[in-house]
Amino acid sequence: MTTQVTFEVTEAEREVADLLPVEAPVTACHEVLDTVPIWFHTFALNKRAGLYTPGLARDHRYRIPFLPADFTGLDVLDVGTCDGFYAFLAEARGAARVLAVDNEQYCHMVRGRWGIEIAGGAGFRAMKGLLGSSVDYLRANALDLVVTPKERFDFIYCCGMLHRVPNPLGMLQVLRNLLRPEGRILLETYGVPEGHEDTPAIQVLSAGEANPGDDVHYWGFGPRTLARLAEWARLTETGDTTMTTIDGHPRIIATLRAA
Repeated sequence: MTTQVTFEVTEAEREVADLLPVEAPVTACHEVLDTVPIWFHTFALNKRAGLYTPGLARDHRYRIPFLPADFTGLDVLDVGTCDGFYAFLAEARGAARVLAVDNEQYCHMVRGRWGIEIAGGAGFRAMKGLLGSSVDYLRANALDLVVTPKERFDFIYCCGMLHRVPNPLGMLQVLRNLLRPEGRILLETYGVPEGHEDTPAIQVLSAGEANPGDDVHYWGFGPRTLARLAEWARLTETGDTTMTTIDGHPRIIATLRAA
């Protein structure tokens, strides 16, 4: 029997999950729930039956205003996709093509925090099958991301991962090179503590400081930090940068465009 870790499905995450109502048969929902030992995203598998995946995210509602209501015709890249919620949402909202990328680093984090072994992409594959989705999945390190020479994207998600890469400026430069001239990047990452928002410095965290057992969480960013990194990467903020605190953790979210 597979050891599983489950989290309480919060009302906050139900609100996010309900953006993508799956409404799959109850039997199929239970099969999916039994297959994956730990979920990162909360999916509304069958709202009428009250069946949701028990994702560990506490409250992603602050992302909702930043999500395009209409992805029609857009080519979308989701870097750090985990279970793929935002990739599948883009597809459901009309994206022409969606490529989901993850280096499956979270497998090590899960082992370190909960002692659970999970196959990379397990949640993504389960949901892709349940949705009958055409989203493509690529196991790759984002800093080394290579797509076809002429492929560029109109919209790029970079959520919950900039603080996990050793070279954050290099990460933004890679994404900038994959962006079409009129494209945009939705960037969400770990913030800085209250009172430090105006410093342009990057906060350097110790291993496990943000979350016990998580030894690949390096940085915290403030608005001025992101603005300067964006400038070096030939990107510019659109003026919607927002700081918030979720479950005691500072977060920052912003839309970036090609400079």
